[in-house]
Amino acid sequence: MSYMIGIDLGGTNIVCGLVNEQYELLEKVKRPTDAAQGVEQVISKMAEMIEELVNRSGIKRSELVAVGAGIPGFIDPERGICLFSANLKWQDVEVAELLSVKVGVPVFIDNDVRMYVYGEAMSGAARGSEVVQGVTIGTGLASATVTRGELFYGSRFMAGELGHVAVEGETERCGCGLTGCLETVVSATGIVRQAKQALEVGRSSTLRDVYERGELTAAHVSAAYDEGDELAVQIMDYTGQVLGRGLAYSISLFSPDVIVIGGGGALAGERLFRSVRETLKRTVYHGYLENLTICQGELIDDGGVIGSAAFAKNRLGKSALQVNV
Repeated sequence: MSYMIGIDLGGTNIVCGLVNEQYELLEKVKRPTDAAQGVEQVISKMAEMIEELVNRSGIKRSELVAVGAGIPGFIDPERGICLFSANLKWQDVEVAELLSVKVGVPVFIDNDVRMYVYGEAMSGAARGSEVVQGVTIGTGLASATVTRGELFYGSRFMAGELGHVAVEGETERCGCGLTGCLETVVSATGIVRQAKQALEVGRSSTLRDVYERGELTAAHVSAAYDEGDELAVQIMDYTGQVLGRGLAYSISLFSPDVIVIGGGGALAGERLFRSVRETLKRTVYHGYLENLTICQGELIDDGGVIGSAAFAKNRLGKSALQVNV
């Protein structure tokens, strides 16, 4: 039996999980990232967590065949380099080589969102589907596409930035420097911004109390939606419409079988998805929609770990084929 370890490396925490060949998560450990301590300390901590997992699980050291890691930021998966990560304050870090030297097995890395979507495609809500588009809604909005078990990268590994497609009529400045990007609306921060702006001009809402206490979150907007609050319903409907408008472009380009929506924003579920579907019916040729499923992700917090492990298995297999050729 062969096993992989998947790592979800975030700015706050590191999660490592032991995964078998069927992409089942057997064990996992979680530790603070402490990125401020520097690259060497973070790499060493990941290596220690890998050893802990192997020892806890009781597998033979020889049965661990590869490690995969999802890292926030711009990643070159071919060379195993983190080109830039704002969350970690990393630039041009040779993560794969540094970690491989410490753990003694091949290490493969990629962007954390791509790893989450890959996990959903291989073992989650979209398993068995040929063309999968994944969207994660959190502080921002990101996307990735998996076709027949392979990630689509585009030029310079930059495909998938759906969150930075400009939306007509939106004027909010985005952190990327553009104006009216999709993620200025479709994100936890975008939902909160819409609520705050409405309340600031005097809109009536049950959200006013949490707003005035400085505690307003996207979860509060979802809860108010369930209570029939008019402002919350309008915000969730509009957010779904904007997401639908963005997805209309990618559906026509990639013709996916499944769109998996993950991240904290996906917990809104049908509050958001209903208006997404209604918008797509108005803006996309019906032939694309006949076999399209839009669903919430299944793997939640484990998607990045399972996806990274599955990615490592895939890349290891390709490496073996290249050697044999």
